[in-house]
Amino acid sequence: MRLSAKGEYGVRAMIYLALNYGNGPIPLSRIAGGENISRPFLEQIFAILRRGGLINSTRGVKGGYTLASPPEKICVGDIVRALDGPITPVDCLSEEKGAGDRCAKVDFCLARNVWEKLGDHINQLLNNISLQDMIEGTF
Repeated sequence: MRLSAKGEYGVRAMIYLALNYGNGPIPLSRIAGGENISRPFLEQIFAILRRGGLINSTRGVKGGYTLASPPEKICVGDIVRALDGPITPVDCLSEEKGAGDRCAKVDFCLARNVWEKLGDHINQLLNNISLQDMIEGTF
């Protein structure tokens, strides 16, 4: 599994919001500049995160973005899944339509158990690291 640029930048931008939690809405341009992410790409990322309920947006002169929940309530897994979909190391484990049809051995694959365990460990790790853990370095 390779994290997409959306996933990587999304996590970085969410950490930026976590560092500024409680300070009111942060303008997109400030986040983009602070994280060296192009504004148009960050707009795409934030649209997905907003639809996923992870951030809120405020319009107007003093508008911007805030976390939808406190940093300790948002885990890295939530962010990655919102941006990249299910976290699976191989396509045959994906719950997306038709993903399991790509391999003729899906029902009797001897390697499948290893991939399932790997996926479980990745999900467990990402689900147990909150934004708060990341800004405190306590994971």
